[in-house]
Amino acid sequence: MVAADLGDVVWRKSSRSGSDTDCVEIAELPHTIAVRDSKDPGGAILVFQRSTWGSFITQVRTIGPNFV
Repeated sequence: MVAADLGDVVWRKSSRSGSDTDCVEIAELPHTIAVRDSKDPGGAILVFQRSTWGSFITQVRTIGPNFV
């Protein structure tokens, strides 16, 4: 999927990213979460079921800042 397929969705990145451009951005869709590279907003997009995305976020929070 590419950005043009999603029309006018609202993309956001973590407030902890500051002005850094090396981030991922997400868009909340009715049944899925779309993820893209902030450096290439017109590029490829990954789409996850909300439950899969939720599990991923839970694991990231569990691992915390020590993840390498």
